[in-house]
Amino acid sequence: MNPAQTPPLVDADRLAAALVRPGTVWTRVATVASTGSTNADLAASARAGAASGTVLVSDHQSAGRGRFARVWEAPPGRSLAMSVLLRPPASLPAERWLWLPLVAGLAVAEGIRDACGVAAELKWPNDVLVGGGKVCGILSERVDGDGPAAAIIGMGLNTTLAEDELPVPTATSLALAGADVDPTGVASGVLGALGRWYTRWLAADDLRGEYAARCSTVGRRVRVQVSQQEFVEGTATGVDDAGCLLVEVAGRTRTFAAGDVVHLR
Repeated sequence: MNPAQTPPLVDADRLAAALVRPGTVWTRVATVASTGSTNADLAASARAGAASGTVLVSDHQSAGRGRFARVWEAPPGRSLAMSVLLRPPASLPAERWLWLPLVAGLAVAEGIRDACGVAAELKWPNDVLVGGGKVCGILSERVDGDGPAAAIIGMGLNTTLAEDELPVPTATSLALAGADVDPTGVASGVLGALGRWYTRWLAADDLRGEYAARCSTVGRRVRVQVSQQEFVEGTATGVDDAGCLLVEVAGRTRTFAAGDVVHLR
């Protein structure tokens, strides 16, 4: 079969039946076997006026991206790239958008637990860890256009990668964690959880305590790489109203909206 004609691993009809229902945030679901970048595809859709609640899932990305323009790619069929297009109300303060990657991390951790029975924890701001290894990275982007601004949230989840296929030694996959992976079930679990957490975020629920309880960064000694020349070491104590990391450094609390975090022993 021509690769372009290979059916996607995720069943669009089954996924839509699970997600697109009255009372949920989801409005349209599409799945593809391969694309350049699901985030880029939905950003283009957002500029063309696509509705809030649009979902795109792919088995493979040839031009996937992570934070700080890092390239993200896995062998075909070994991971899921899931992106969603959401349009928060225009009245929502811009600083609230900083919580979206954290909300997505909560959803991925809950979704893979529900779908696969795999316990996960979070590493601030947007990495999902299983057994200490990174199983999912998250990239949130804002797209402005003629209508309400859109949030594009992309999740790259390692599903069946073997050990010799891992991009870095610190990564892992659901299969390596012992899970029996049903791609449609995993996508349904994650996106269903994201809809619920997003609804709570819209309602202005205080998620700081629940995030901190699931985040392995909180309570640890950490190094925050602010730039190539600057890093800060201290103890992570929690997150603030905007989802920024709070780190106690030499007796005072510093706030970080971005930066690479390393967990220190």
